[in-house]
Amino acid sequence: RMPASIPEADSRHRASAAFSLSFLSLVFSITAFSSSHWCEGTRKVAKPFCKGDSKGDLCIRFNSPDSNNSQAVQYIWETGDDKFVERNFHAGIWYSCEETISEDGEKCRSFISLTPASDRGVLWLSIVAELLYVILLLIGNILMSVEIFYYSSVIGGLKINAFSAVVTVLAGLLGMVAHMMYTTVFQMTVNLGPEDWRPHTWDYGWSYGLAWTSFACCMAAAVTTLNKYTKTILEFKHKRKKLERSFKIQYNFPDH
Repeated sequence: RMPASIPEADSRHRASAAFSLSFLSLVFSITAFSSSHWCEGTRKVAKPFCKGDSKGDLCIRFNSPDSNNSQAVQYIWETGDDKFVERNFHAGIWYSCEETISEDGEKCRSFISLTPASDRGVLWLSIVAELLYVILLLIGNILMSVEIFYYSSVIGGLKINAFSAVVTVLAGLLGMVAHMMYTTVFQMTVNLGPEDWRPHTWDYGWSYGLAWTSFACCMAAAVTTLNKYTKTILEFKHKRKKLERSFKIQYNFPDH
């Protein structure tokens, strides 16, 4: 016969595992939400004319007394790839940054301003969903910590456990919808965004991967919490049946 402390210890381990997963999800979501590396790539930018005695591969020496005329500009855009330079860029929910040609550093612009007007509503919905995702994760973490450290009875802990499971599942659904909506908005911006921003090549960055890792941790925490709740309920029912059976055996006397 197993000691009574083993189920309680197993319940504590499950609660600690759910809290750890939920806390990781919260940290990952905040990091991804505040970063600008959801998507990364390169832009093909026309090299500027060299000024004065400047030389090198980052500008074009055009031997003409009137290098600013329309023929010169047309010549630059119609020649081969050696007249262009690739610059790295990265974009997130809030802003997009790219390397500058003339000097070191980056030039950043609001990603909302780059988004086509027809898709800005979807982007704002994505931002609101991401904020709600973070808030619900925070609430779930608080409830799980209260369950682990402060609840006084098994019934009270079970109620908190059920509520934290619902909050965590809802957070996961919101996070999934928010990530998918941002993906759609970014792809539409690549196709319909400003000419001076559209990337030549691009792929998803580390922040995008971190956001989906956060979602995976959130759902794992929700499954662990629901599993703990279900197992506790089944244990209560099993103990109740055993108690009822023992009472029947104890008071079942012969008629004579």
